[in-house]
Amino acid sequence: MAEQFDAIVIGTGQAGSPLAARLADAGMTVAVIERGKFGGTCVNTGCIPTKTLVASARAAHVARHAGEFGVRTRGAIQVDMKKVKARLDRIAGGGSAGIRRWMKGTKGVTVIKGHARFTGPKTVAVKDRTLTAERIFINVGGRALVPDMPGLEDVPYLTNSTMLAVDFLPRHLVVIGGSYIGLEFAQMYRRFGSRVTVVEKGPRLIGREDPEVSAAVKTILEAEGIAVRLDAECLSVKPRGKGVAVSLDCRRGGRTVAGSHLLMAVGRVPNTQDLGLEAAGVAVDKRGYITVDDRLRTNVPGVWALGDCNGRGAFTHTSYNDYEIVAENLLDGAKRRISDRIPAYALYIDPPLGRAGMNDAEARKSGRKVLAGRLDMRSIGRARERSETAGFLKILVDADSRRILGVSLLGIEADEVMQSLLGLMYADQPYTLIQRAMYIHPTVSEYLPTLVGDLEPLE
Repeated sequence: MAEQFDAIVIGTGQAGSPLAARLADAGMTVAVIERGKFGGTCVNTGCIPTKTLVASARAAHVARHAGEFGVRTRGAIQVDMKKVKARLDRIAGGGSAGIRRWMKGTKGVTVIKGHARFTGPKTVAVKDRTLTAERIFINVGGRALVPDMPGLEDVPYLTNSTMLAVDFLPRHLVVIGGSYIGLEFAQMYRRFGSRVTVVEKGPRLIGREDPEVSAAVKTILEAEGIAVRLDAECLSVKPRGKGVAVSLDCRRGGRTVAGSHLLMAVGRVPNTQDLGLEAAGVAVDKRGYITVDDRLRTNVPGVWALGDCNGRGAFTHTSYNDYEIVAENLLDGAKRRISDRIPAYALYIDPPLGRAGMNDAEARKSGRKVLAGRLDMRSIGRARERSETAGFLKILVDADSRRILGVSLLGIEADEVMQSLLGLMYADQPYTLIQRAMYIHPTVSEYLPTLVGDLEPLE
């Protein structure tokens, strides 16, 4: 006999857990189903563990350059990878355990461990149990894409998830994929002491960004000793000794890169293939992402999809925003929509890239009269004081409405500086407001008035 609930939440990622708690607080009986670790990608294999590694890698990097600041160190800087791994486990593990306790301790929430599979539009099976509810929320996240690459089945390889189990220093790490995940791992392991080569199929790194951003990021990584191989049109891999050889088809340089370890970072896919969505009639697109409308509703009444599995954002903050949209619409009578949010994200190499709104290509296609402002980081006092002058600040504005259209900030503290501009964009205020504000000195943000003070037409 089916167990009846008011709501079923499948997955405990950044949308599922708070939604379950909010529904229970509203008086609903909620079944929370989790087949793996509580907390989803961010807590277990994404933001928290990777940024913990980024912090350890930065500590090593700063220590190596301490002499430039008049600080003496004795001997070569050593990185204890087992201690790095232990720190990662402690920080990430605490987050997952906390979410598990939260869910199990929330009145009205029943936690069920196991794999959920739809058996109908309103029913879900977990092991030998059948659950039914009028409202079902899917928050199953995604995983690393493993492409159909010649020879890949014959060599050991790592993904962003399995890389987190590494407690040793690879002699030569070859990273296939020149986008966000791959570049973060590339820089951190170079700073730990590995030789690193990044292989990218396209003509430049992080192809969704403007060419000048891609070029600047490449310069930053190469300055740290990371080899970058672009235009790898015909990739294949094969064993070579105890390592791996990656064959390329590049217009420049040699055709093979040999390394000790291989990291595949070529994209992600949603965890939707084994949910039995066809039994519920839930539609997915050609990539397997669940199709949702502007309020995160699927084509089946009473079924919503939140987070990475809906293809409408691949970040912790977009997933949490999905929760806010669904909860407020359902419980507070709001009419929030995905289309109301401004695309924003960061790339956490060091220095970081902060992005919001349109890039140059999108701004040109918009048909607007666009003005642009640009300022090199070497012009900023805070950057010079810290001897970290790589990167630039760039802003795009609508010449007629004076609203900010897009921002690209590459440099120290760019992710935090971005937040003030993002707030201005959400408030729908003109960029001229920046020029009337008094900013604290010495900071990066104090140069925002300078950034917008000399705008020119976007070429």
